[in-house]
Amino acid sequence: MSENDSLIRALPWSVRPSARAWRCEPAPADVRGFHAALPGYSPTPLTELPSLAEELRVGRVFVKDESCRLGLPAFKALGASWAVHRTLAERAASGRERGPVTLVTATDGNHGRAVARMARLLGQHAHVFVPQGVHPQATAAIAAEQAKVTEVAGPYDQAVRSAAEAAAGPDSVLVQDTAWPGYEQIPGWIVEGYSTLCAEIDEQLAAEGAVQGPDLVSIPVGVGSLAQAVVTHYRSRPTGWAPALLSVEPETAACVLESLTLGEPVSVPTGDTTMAGLNCGTPSSIAWPYLHSGLDAAVAVPDADSARAAADLCALGVSSGPCGAATLAGLRAALTGVEADERRTALDLGPSSVVVLLSTEDPAANPHATTDR
Repeated sequence: MSENDSLIRALPWSVRPSARAWRCEPAPADVRGFHAALPGYSPTPLTELPSLAEELRVGRVFVKDESCRLGLPAFKALGASWAVHRTLAERAASGRERGPVTLVTATDGNHGRAVARMARLLGQHAHVFVPQGVHPQATAAIAAEQAKVTEVAGPYDQAVRSAAEAAAGPDSVLVQDTAWPGYEQIPGWIVEGYSTLCAEIDEQLAAEGAVQGPDLVSIPVGVGSLAQAVVTHYRSRPTGWAPALLSVEPETAACVLESLTLGEPVSVPTGDTTMAGLNCGTPSSIAWPYLHSGLDAAVAVPDADSARAAADLCALGVSSGPCGAATLAGLRAALTGVEADERRTALDLGPSSVVVLLSTEDPAANPHATTDR
């Protein structure tokens, strides 16, 4: 797409002016301590990129680099580790058999590998369902964690249904990072696990002199679990200052954007995208109320924009796959083209604003994106 095309092309966009006034309860305080006690834990980098601040006409731009989190190439280990910990603790407290349990999940790659890694480290079993379109290298990485892998001839939502059916037995537990009515406790624990990422950002920004915190956080969205965690973190603060929160999705799987536009959660058909970890057609039921009330805006971007953003970030020293780089692509889309000034005003961005982009994966986490697409 040429620059002129992008200037006249209607931007897939939704905005909610009252989001910064909404408030919710915070995540549990003990999540960060749990992660800090895990072998190999350290905060992931928060890297400042002045050239992006100049390009976007804001004060400072930081990238939260999740290319290596607890030995895995994506942030998902935070949610999976806390959820598995809580699941096994609940089973032990209930007096159930303490023998190995099979942790079952569906994944586009990163979540399933994180669940499989936790199962292996804790002496449990794992069974991971992968949908059509997941690259063989991603599937092989899950299998290398000693997990049983079942490939599903259908999209992500179908893989989730297959995983739920497989986890019906007494010695199996579904550890899924999306929720639906009747299945919400474990997805809620996964969301809680992601709160560590936000706590690190606050500490790192304070060390950089940005004591108040970010003025905008750009978040990649699949079913909305990470976005729910970010909304929870920043909308659970006392009234007063609050950052703008922007969600970014692939144009071919913009279920949150479509739901926000319609004012109710809906499912959308999904197509092929190099942003494989965001290729989800239905918002999580527990995420939806937070997204609907707490997101300032949502935008959808094409693969070409996320690929360009990934290349630009890598050139600046941040190793990012297309899902993580989508946050840069989305903010670029919001701040350029027709009605960009109105969108900048809606996000309350000015020349001194501090922006944080969440880069959630290393390119190795999404090998499909390194092919000819």
